[in-house]
Amino acid sequence: MTTTSIKQRISARIRASKSMVFLRQEFDHFGGYRQVSRVIKELVDQGQITRVGYGVYAKARPSTISGKPVPTGSLIDIGLETMRKLGVKADIGAEARELRAGKSTQMPMSAVISVGKSRIRRAIAIGNRKIMYEKD
Repeated sequence: MTTTSIKQRISARIRASKSMVFLRQEFDHFGGYRQVSRVIKELVDQGQITRVGYGVYAKARPSTISGKPVPTGSLIDIGLETMRKLGVKADIGAEARELRAGKSTQMPMSAVISVGKSRIRRAIAIGNRKIMYEKD
């Protein structure tokens, strides 16, 4: 009987998942805290995933320009999926909603997520681009 390593099992889980965002706690059942952390760091170094926040990772692919790993989804999509996994009801910002509804032609310059009355303070960033939060 062959046994698979923690790294192989986590890597297979990431590849098979339809989700593009993973929280560190999703991998806790694969092994101890240090073992899982070491494997996640190796996967980040290999470019299979990228770190977008504290305990938040996104699937990655090589950039067509630089070859460095970049997330597979947009910053807004990653932010919304992260909020959903954290149990926070979130939507795109007011300016983006107006654009989607056809009430405006202005393109929002920054990634904004509306979090309602939630007290979320988690930083989600890709490179130097950060998600900003808007309260209702």
